[in-house]
Amino acid sequence: MANIKGLIFCVFGDACPSCRGMDALKVLDVIRQETSLDFVDFHPQICTEQGNQFLKDLLDNINIDKLYVAGCDPLMQQKLFLKTFKAAGFDKARHVAFDVRNLTTEQAVAGIKELIKNNP
Repeated sequence: MANIKGLIFCVFGDACPSCRGMDALKVLDVIRQETSLDFVDFHPQICTEQGNQFLKDLLDNINIDKLYVAGCDPLMQQKLFLKTFKAAGFDKARHVAFDVRNLTTEQAVAGIKELIKNNP
């Protein structure tokens, strides 16, 4: 395995009131600079059909060892991505979810860093 690790941030935009207090691009920039992840990326709404296709394309083309997804509730992420993970042959145990709703930029950065530290 290539041991590639990356983060996808579902940015929801202004569509989700619970994310209006956060600067998602700043979160991604800090995580990019201050962690050893191989990539960081964002998607406006990864739970959509188009978002799931983005995720499948990513998993089909990169041998990812650990995929961190910052977005909605972790249990919801597991349900939303199950078919996509199966279609891409991606072991769902390599997906680590983080709920960023209702967090400030600083809280999101700290939480994602802790998630990465605790789930190498």
